[in-house]
Amino acid sequence: MRLTWVQPEDLLPHQLVQSAAEGADVEDVTTRWLTAGGSVEAPVSGASATPATPELRTLARQLLEELDERTPAWTAPEIPDLPLLSGDSFRGVERRVLDGWVGRAAGNLLGKPVEKIPRVGIREILGSSGQWPLRQYVTAVGVPDEVQARWPWNRRSKPTSLREVISGMPEDDDLNFAILALQLVEKHGDDLTTEDVAQAWLNDLPAGRVFTAERVAYRNLLDGVPPESAALVRNPFRWWIGAQIRTDVYGWVHPGDRTAAARLALTDARLSHTGAGVDGAIWVAAMSAAALVLDDPREIALAGLEAIAADSEIARAVHLGLSLADKELDDALDVLHAEYGHLHWVHAINNSALTAYALTASDFATGVGRAVMGGWDTDSVGATVGAVLGAVLGVPAEWSEPLDNRLATSLPGMNQVSFDELAARTLAVVKEDRRG
Repeated sequence: MRLTWVQPEDLLPHQLVQSAAEGADVEDVTTRWLTAGGSVEAPVSGASATPATPELRTLARQLLEELDERTPAWTAPEIPDLPLLSGDSFRGVERRVLDGWVGRAAGNLLGKPVEKIPRVGIREILGSSGQWPLRQYVTAVGVPDEVQARWPWNRRSKPTSLREVISGMPEDDDLNFAILALQLVEKHGDDLTTEDVAQAWLNDLPAGRVFTAERVAYRNLLDGVPPESAALVRNPFRWWIGAQIRTDVYGWVHPGDRTAAARLALTDARLSHTGAGVDGAIWVAAMSAAALVLDDPREIALAGLEAIAADSEIARAVHLGLSLADKELDDALDVLHAEYGHLHWVHAINNSALTAYALTASDFATGVGRAVMGGWDTDSVGATVGAVLGAVLGVPAEWSEPLDNRLATSLPGMNQVSFDELAARTLAVVKEDRRG
C-alpha cells in the first residue's frame, strides 16, 4: 500500500521546495539525496509509484529532520484590532449564513469531478462537450471517450459529483472541517485552543479523511508531538491550502467582527500550518465575517486582508487576483498561471489569487465557474468562492436543489445533516455570543 502525504521519501522533495522558499540552504541535502538514489521530483498526488528501500527511507527521514533544523523559526502573527463592520444589508444575517453553507457545498461539488486535473485538461473536457465557460455542475454527457481517457475524472468523486448522478452533497474534507469548526465553537466559543482542535481531530476525524499538512500534523500528534509543534515537524505542506478550508465558520459566528474571526482561525490553523498557510486561513475567516454584513465581494476580500500583513504573499496574491476583474477569462487565467504556475496545485498562494479573481464575478455561477476553470485546487477554491458569493448574492435554485438539503460526512452523528440544521446551529452560536 502506497500512502499519500506521509512517506519520508515522498515528503523530502516537497520539503526541499518549501525549505528553499523559506530561505534555507538546501543544496547539500539535495546532493546527498540524489547521490543515494533519491528523486527530487515531488509526487503531484502525494505518493511515488515505487517504494523506497529501507536505507533510502531512513536517509529521507534524517534529511527531513536536518531541514527542519535549518528552517527559520516561525512566529505567529499578531491579529490587529479591527473596527466592527456593519452595513445596510439587503440580505439578513440568517439568510446569509444558510446560503454561505449551501454555497460552500455547491462550489465544492462543482470542482470535485475535475480535482487534480490541470487547467489544460479541464479546458479540453469542458470545451469538447459545450460546457466552456462553466456555469453549471459538470457532466460527462458529450465528453468524447478519448478525452475522458486522457483526463480521467477524479476517481472518488465520479460516482457522486457529476451532474447526472448528484443526489445530496457527498462527503468532502472541505465540508467536514466546516462542520468540525462549528462543533468546536459550540463547545468552546472564543476560548478555543489549538489543543482543543487537535483533540477534536483525533476523536472525530478518520486519518484517511485528512490530507497534506493535516495528515502530517495528525501523524505528529499520534507520535506524541505537542499541538503547538505539530505543524513544524517534517511538514513540507505548511504553506498549502489546508488551513484555509477550515475557517469560514469562524467568520460566520462573528458577523462583521474580523478580529474575533481571525483569532479563532489562527488558533485552528497553527496546528498544521505556518506562514502563508496561516495567513490564508486568517484571510478567509475575516472575509467570511465581512461577507455577512457587506454587499460587494471585492470589498469583502479587501476587508479580510486587513487581518493579515499588507506585505505578505497572500496579500500580494489577492491584490493580483482582484486586479484582473476586467480581463477576459483566458487572459486572466494566463496572468495567474504565469505568476504562480510553479507552485503546487494545493498551495495557498496561487489558490488565494484565483479565489480573489473569482470573487470579482457579478453572479454566483460565473464566480464558482472561474474557481474551477482555473485548474488548481478546484473543489477548495470553489467552496470558498461559493461560500462568499452565496452569502452575498444567494445560491440559485439550480445549484441548491440537487444538494437536497443534506450532507454526507464521516463525522460521528452528523451524516446526512441538513444545511438548515447547520445554519440554525451557526446562528445559535452567534446569538449566544451576542448575549455574552
